[in-house]
Amino acid sequence: MRCEILLFAQLADVIGTDRLAISLPEGATVADALARVANDHEAIASVRSTLALAVNEHYCSPSRALSDGDTIALIPPVSGG
Repeated sequence: MRCEILLFAQLADVIGTDRLAISLPEGATVADALARVANDHEAIASVRSTLALAVNEHYCSPSRALSDGDTIALIPPVSGG
């Protein structure tokens, strides 16, 4: 199945794009998708444990099952004032 990863803030800046397309096996979870992109991009691997995760605009846990065409958002923590 195919899914799209949306990247925000510094992740998009460091990787140079705000979207990645990935292929995953049927039955894959958000954790599987995160592992795939973290393996390919050190910037994601380095903040992996701090990311908020969403699928199709709804926050979720890493154990959420994915379906073909899902959009997964990786949202890094932000600070400022």
